[in-house]
Amino acid sequence: MTSLVQVQEIEKNFPLSGGGNYLALQGIDLQIQKGEFISLIGHSGCGKSTLLNMIAGLDLPTAGTVLLDGETVKRPGPDKMVVFQNYSLLPWLTVRQNISLAVDEVMPAMSRQEREAVIDEHIAMVGLSHAVDKLPLQLSGGMRQRVAIARALAIKPKLLLLDEPFGALDALTRGNLQEKLMQICNEHQLTAVMVTHDVDEAVLLSDRIVMLTNGPGSKIGDILTVDIPRPRKRLEVVHHPSYYSLRSEIIYFLNRQKRVKQWQAKPHKTLARHGLEKVNLDLGFIPLAACAPLAVAEAKGFFSKHGLDEVQLVRETSWRGVTDGLVDTTLDAALMPSGMPTWMTAGGHGGPPLPIVTALTLSRNGNGITLATRIGQQGVSTVAEYRDYLLKTNRESHQLGIVHPASMHNLLLRYWLASNGIDPDHDVHLQTLPPAQMLADLKDGSIDGYCVGEPWNWRAEQEGHGFPIVGDLDIWSGHPGKVLGVREDWALSYPNTHIALTKALLEACRYCADPAHWSELSELLSDRRYLGMKQELIRFGNAGDGNSQESSPHSLFFGPAVNRPSRSEHLWILTQLARWSEIPFPRNYVEILERICAVSVYSTAARELGLDDVSYQRGGIELFDGVAFNADDPISYLNQLSIHKDFCVAEIPLKPARVMMT
Repeated sequence: MTSLVQVQEIEKNFPLSGGGNYLALQGIDLQIQKGEFISLIGHSGCGKSTLLNMIAGLDLPTAGTVLLDGETVKRPGPDKMVVFQNYSLLPWLTVRQNISLAVDEVMPAMSRQEREAVIDEHIAMVGLSHAVDKLPLQLSGGMRQRVAIARALAIKPKLLLLDEPFGALDALTRGNLQEKLMQICNEHQLTAVMVTHDVDEAVLLSDRIVMLTNGPGSKIGDILTVDIPRPRKRLEVVHHPSYYSLRSEIIYFLNRQKRVKQWQAKPHKTLARHGLEKVNLDLGFIPLAACAPLAVAEAKGFFSKHGLDEVQLVRETSWRGVTDGLVDTTLDAALMPSGMPTWMTAGGHGGPPLPIVTALTLSRNGNGITLATRIGQQGVSTVAEYRDYLLKTNRESHQLGIVHPASMHNLLLRYWLASNGIDPDHDVHLQTLPPAQMLADLKDGSIDGYCVGEPWNWRAEQEGHGFPIVGDLDIWSGHPGKVLGVREDWALSYPNTHIALTKALLEACRYCADPAHWSELSELLSDRRYLGMKQELIRFGNAGDGNSQESSPHSLFFGPAVNRPSRSEHLWILTQLARWSEIPFPRNYVEILERICAVSVYSTAARELGLDDVSYQRGGIELFDGVAFNADDPISYLNQLSIHKDFCVAEIPLKPARVMMT
């Protein structure tokens, strides 16, 4: 099917007054089908209006081509009508006269009677029949914009282009006009491209949302397909299951672009001192109780003690921010789920395989599975009862929240479901959500439950929105929870810094494990720099409330066999990621595990801290169902599991380890 609009590898340069050029857009490739509504969104200066102007023919690309119905766009014309934010009406002409001016110019072959009929039709279409003889100054802002839309539509363009058409209007007028525009586009199968800064407007109106990266050299960062059926009602669309995930995706993208822009604006000279190759680090985390070692290392001066006197903790809203921060090197290191190093090393993040090294397991346990109170009120308190509930309500959609495909939350939840006869890809739907959003979604009924770390299970129970159905001690006691992750090339470039960072956080882990410090930790993490919530909602250990289930403890931070990275555990994680088709099972898994687990870095850090007694003496891996993990034959282990996706075995092409250029 031939697209109505084809934007082919567009590039746009603007000459600068002092010489040289500013590259506004590069590599823009976009196909727009007839009847499609496309929104362009991104921060100011990303080239949205520039792209719109080139589609309209108001400007020409430096390189590349724009085709409309197979013909190259070289100039503006009535087949491409633009509606601007400032209305662009002639103030001395009435509503009818402003529209008539366009119709008379474009449709001279029509009789006067036919042209008048077209004008009346479009005035009525936008609901201005009562104001046909009024001048623009006698109209409200919303009415003026309706005149501009009617004028654009009256000449029957192939393409309607809107440049922030509702940006200057109040919320009520904007909402009414959005609904009117949707109605017109649906009834007349109009093809439209709109520039907007409004996330909710983009989700409401669009079939696809094109998100542009920061300039210079803006590119298409991502394109979201809006799967909300039409016709849409502004007050109803917010209840569609996809609405908040689409909205969150756009907000994440915009926040990420803002973060990158701020990072690029900072000086990035590598500071070397104290015998370390780099002492100025950006260390990513998301607000969970498991971030306690990072907060303690900062607050108690462990970073500075080990020479890292310019560490910045970067609070991300989701694990995706951590992934992107490592990919684009805006982060030096990060707290991450224990499965993320394997997942990124195998290319699970969607880009080329990126080897990630972990020298330290920061925490174990600390997760739980929570179901909504409304499900508990249906008589569900065990997994068997939940399975029966799913069978009885199998015509309904059942969503369960996870924080990331490579998180232990996802792997434990899937293992628990599958071992109890519930297929996690057919009987339920697993949805990736930021931890903070899970509680809101549980409250409004859009998900059945979730698997997550604290404090989100405890908060759901305390606020009456959910109940704990199982804790992670009942699934796999002692499983790795969060790890320290760095790029392999970073670790090779800064070996002494890597050891110093491991030492600082290992010392912080020891501090967090002392029950005498737990009250202090709750107070520290309540600060808005970390979790930003009430101190009483942040708990460490199970003592003190009398109601906690021993099967749902908070994280283990330190002790025998807690902190040393384990190749066997990462191999189990690798098998589970392959089991659910997140990655292929790698033939070269031994190489991958050797490169992921920086055991020598951990051993050096522990020895220099005088912790030689913190040894690695873990037994075999066996979860609650009694199925022992066979690390000597992982393929046979995978094949014996009753529920799994079709997985493949493939070589993961890893580039040779090399030092990162700085």
